[in-house]
Amino acid sequence: MAFNHLPAGVHDALAPLSVKPVTHSVPMAKNHRPDHPQPDPASRPSPETVLHRLASGPSRSARITHTEHLPPRAGRHAVWPDRIRAEVIAAVQEHGIEHPWAHQALAAEHALDGDSVVVATGTASGKSLAYLMPVLSALLDGSEAPNGRGATALYLSPTKALAADQCRAVRELAAPLGNAVRAAVYDGDTPFEEREWVRQYANYVLTNPDMLHRGILPSHPRWSSFLKSLKYVVIDECHTYRGVFGSHVAQVLRRLRRLCARYGASPVFLLASATAAEPSVAARRLTGLPVVEVADDASPRGELVFALWEPPLTELHGEKGAPVRRTATAETADLLTDLTVQGVRSVAFVRSRRGAELISVIAQERLAEVDRSLVRRVAAYRGGYLPEERRALERALHSGDLLGLAATTALELGVDISGLDAVVIAGYPGTRASLWQQAGRAGRSGQGALAVLVARDDPLDTYLVHHPEALFDRPVESTVLDPDNPYVLAPHLCAAAAEIPLTEADLELFGPMSADVLGQLEAAKLLRRRTRAWHWTRRERAADLTDIRGTGGPPVQIVEEGTGRLLGTVDAEAAHSAVHEGAVHLHQGRTYLVRSLDLKDSVALVEQADPPYSTAARDTTSIAVLETDTEIPWGSGRLCLGSVEVTNQVVSFLRRRLITGEVMGETKLDLPPRTLRTRAVWWTVTEDQLDEARINPEILGGALHAAEHASIGMLPLFATCDRWDIGGVSVPLHPDTLLPTVFVYDGHPGGAGFAERAFHTARAWLTATREAIASCECEAGCPSCIQSPKCGNGNEPLHKRGAVRLLTTLLRGAPEEADGARAGASGEGEPG
Repeated sequence: MAFNHLPAGVHDALAPLSVKPVTHSVPMAKNHRPDHPQPDPASRPSPETVLHRLASGPSRSARITHTEHLPPRAGRHAVWPDRIRAEVIAAVQEHGIEHPWAHQALAAEHALDGDSVVVATGTASGKSLAYLMPVLSALLDGSEAPNGRGATALYLSPTKALAADQCRAVRELAAPLGNAVRAAVYDGDTPFEEREWVRQYANYVLTNPDMLHRGILPSHPRWSSFLKSLKYVVIDECHTYRGVFGSHVAQVLRRLRRLCARYGASPVFLLASATAAEPSVAARRLTGLPVVEVADDASPRGELVFALWEPPLTELHGEKGAPVRRTATAETADLLTDLTVQGVRSVAFVRSRRGAELISVIAQERLAEVDRSLVRRVAAYRGGYLPEERRALERALHSGDLLGLAATTALELGVDISGLDAVVIAGYPGTRASLWQQAGRAGRSGQGALAVLVARDDPLDTYLVHHPEALFDRPVESTVLDPDNPYVLAPHLCAAAAEIPLTEADLELFGPMSADVLGQLEAAKLLRRRTRAWHWTRRERAADLTDIRGTGGPPVQIVEEGTGRLLGTVDAEAAHSAVHEGAVHLHQGRTYLVRSLDLKDSVALVEQADPPYSTAARDTTSIAVLETDTEIPWGSGRLCLGSVEVTNQVVSFLRRRLITGEVMGETKLDLPPRTLRTRAVWWTVTEDQLDEARINPEILGGALHAAEHASIGMLPLFATCDRWDIGGVSVPLHPDTLLPTVFVYDGHPGGAGFAERAFHTARAWLTATREAIASCECEAGCPSCIQSPKCGNGNEPLHKRGAVRLLTTLLRGAPEEADGARAGASGEGEPG
């Protein structure tokens, strides 16, 4: 894909630093796998040196708004519990590890005692070894059992890549134990001819919650020997199980516990996360069991230099003449190119699949002008690739063939990409937990590392790069999930009944709402009571009632029209906005145009093209109040929490020039509306408050709209959400409240807990929203404060000063108990 069609001056803006190319590769290594070749730390430039080179030049240094230095930390050793098998300890010592860190030994001790435990220590702190030691010991004991298959263990990962990586690590570590440890991956990519072997012979099965939900639990009779011997269940990266996805996984785990009990097993749960607040509370909510917390990190840590980077304003103007900053995509492509030229092994994390593809293409284009041998050293990695494409990229990472990678969060988790020197984060990833998870991918061999957060032209990003204390002086967010959400609970009760008929004794396991939901399922004739148990009544599989990732249906297949070749998939929920007719789709550096979207057959037909623009969908949203659960007075206005029905329809798409983001035109679409019953927080204002804020009818709509956009942008700072998982609507006179009203709602059926968190942190949340708008340097509103990239009304009307006055008046009436100090944080999303 060439960029010769870009506007004049853009090639100059993309010009690389005048740094001599470095083409050697730096071997990757994981701190507990020293058999991999280790680079000499003395040969690496310090993180300060790397940052200085990136910031050199008259316009670059001003882009750094803050630099945080996290000092190195010494490690504390311990000894393994004497109940760990000597052969397992010897195998670990063969890998160069003489003694464990103190937290590893403590976690192993709890596991051996039969206590479920969560290891909540930093990235590269050896959490995997903490749970593997008791697991491998149990498997070795079981291999010597005179009868039966002996002990088994199950490993759950949120991504296929992480499970495959962990399987490699386990096989490597357990090689001296011979056939005692038979580790195998069982997921959607496992060939059917291998699945029977895994069921019959593997004693350490690595899978994901999706496969457990759809494949293993419904087929439990075929897994009976594995389940009755199940000793340990490992849940890696447990902080990712939040919102609706986490609520589904919590119910899947309860179904697993129920089946294990029927086969006579009571497995111990071992959880791990580098970024979890209140780890034991979150782990108990997820598993339904008491969980011991190990959070005192005894591992050593190298120095981390963390820079906040704000792209400069351009001479371009966006909607309504607003000033436009250089995009985080273009800025990140610059930085990834410069790091590659320096020979600094780096990953750039990007919010969207398209962004990852675009950054890799721009970096390759620029590298070709410097040294063509470097072009193949940069690639993209994202979800939606075919299995063989993912595996090839993962092999290239391990071998060191790749120097730079533009990746989505598909690579955020604990995949072994240690040896990285730098991480560039293109836009705040939505939560502090994700931010630290991504930053922690660098420096995993104990060397110093650099992390750079590049701000998008967005209210939250702009706020954070000028308020570093919001990132560096606050803990990560609490995990929000709600297993009692009836939209989540109902399909899992059906699935449980299909596995083994449900009895009243089972209801305590599934939570306090299960009896009520069970009655509704019986009335809907999905379940039928016979004697003392409820039975599944349908012929179809009950596990197919729900997609635990909350994507709302089967994925849409993206097919090349001329050849019939499958390029990849996109979630059903995102299809209307991502692969509508006329959309630009990027795949492996190639650009395609969507020719048609068949919603009935879930297929989007595309053809290769080279348009000089990207596309962005526009939608309209209306909202109706179904039930108000709680309301409190804010002066003469009200703050409310309750249930709503949202109707959303994608109505058009914009064409924007590449790099600059200039709008070239808008095209109408004819797509069906979609409805969503969910949870929302909303606030109303009265005539008296409008008079106090000097808001007349002419600017009321713009003031409300601007406040809505900014509050959606700021909510991820107070809830473990990303702005793309929440939505908003503002109305000068809403028919249900009969007052000017602003709504912010969860973008998932039944809610995900984000609106409730917003309700309990409302004072702090809206105070930060007001400050973000008021402190922005623009005159009348811009993407850094009140403009939304997904606004269905084209960011019209908006009134910046009116929003500040309105929020000032509203906050003046906020009660002290609405301060939000008593609530944590968690969230994701937005249509504007």
